[in-house]
Amino acid sequence: MDSPQTVPAVELRLSISGTEPLIWRQLVLPESATLAELHGAIQCAFGWRNSHLYAVAGHDRSGKKRLFMDVDDGDGPEGAENPAAARLLELFDPQKPGVSDLLYEYDFGDSWTHEIEVVGPAELQENTIACLDGAMRGPIEDSGGVAGYANVVAVVSNPKHPEHREAVEWLEFVTQESVLKFDPKAFDLVAVSGQLRSLAQRLWSGEVTVADYEDVLGPILWFLQEAQHDGLPLTSAGYLKPSFVKHAMTELGWDDEWISAGRVEVSTLPIRSLREQLQEWKLLRKLKDKLLLTPRGRKLAGDPEALWAFLADQFANPGSDAERLATPLFVHWELTGDEPPYNLRDQVIQAALHHGGLRTRTGGEIPLSWASDLYYDVTRNLHRLELWERPGWVRMNEKLSDAGVKFLLEVQSRMD
Repeated sequence: MDSPQTVPAVELRLSISGTEPLIWRQLVLPESATLAELHGAIQCAFGWRNSHLYAVAGHDRSGKKRLFMDVDDGDGPEGAENPAAARLLELFDPQKPGVSDLLYEYDFGDSWTHEIEVVGPAELQENTIACLDGAMRGPIEDSGGVAGYANVVAVVSNPKHPEHREAVEWLEFVTQESVLKFDPKAFDLVAVSGQLRSLAQRLWSGEVTVADYEDVLGPILWFLQEAQHDGLPLTSAGYLKPSFVKHAMTELGWDDEWISAGRVEVSTLPIRSLREQLQEWKLLRKLKDKLLLTPRGRKLAGDPEALWAFLADQFANPGSDAERLATPLFVHWELTGDEPPYNLRDQVIQAALHHGGLRTRTGGEIPLSWASDLYYDVTRNLHRLELWERPGWVRMNEKLSDAGVKFLLEVQSRMD
């Protein structure tokens, strides 16, 4: 196996101005990274939620004053440049350590200003971002800037403060974690590194390869190819025969993840769900006592690239308005690992449906139970694909594989 390729990089220390104790992170990024990619790294490293505008302002290596903002053309100040068009090497000289006058400001209301210091040159594995060290938990979003956040920490830490209860309720609502877990002095290098790894996967996913098609589409391709010749025989009740169900569970490696007394399709959810989904996609159809490939299924069974594109389009443009409004949320959560806790998740989905104009037949708000059902329906369909590092049927806090990231990015690119 080839050793990972390394690339020239720059080591930066970023500190949030005015915080005491100082909140800082030490990052290593490729010299070729853009300011937009640096923005993404800062968001991950400090635990920001990327829910506000940002700007980078100061002088570049030649002494020219620059301003970068990620806004639509004409919406920003005169002379503002696109941060996606500027590379770090254009702005920072790795051979000249010291504090740069370039500042990164996030959330113009709270005005979180991050000072950038060049530590020096470095080398980095290609298509990665590293966090070497840091101190303190990142501030809480929308807490009122440096002074506001310091006040939140002080009030939450003092049970005798008259606003203690109100501050605790606000903190728990915003962070969706118990106040008992809130530690402003904590810095979790492992968690930050995981976020940066996920970001790098999304930023530099690379070209889709034949191996990617096989990894993501494995169970679907296997099923279609099994039905390719004479179809799959069905029982008189219209289910796949137990002998095939047993064979499929073994071949797909799902035996140890689904314990049941027998291999009857009606009680073997992994196979039944996969078969039903393939029928819903109109890749398989029942005809008398057999399950046969449709013309579309025959065409795609031998063309993984076309099947990849077809399925990406199916997820990007689902048939119902509810799925169309909610699927972008689910794909974003899978890619970023930023899914809300279950007690908030359904409220977020409900709000998205309401914002999109969906109501019940009587004009009422979509119930939370409907939002929950929608979540499980769409994510269950995603689980028909092998998007995660560990192949299998059960998904419990699994990390997306590189191929899985590529597929979901393809889905995002096809959304209307």
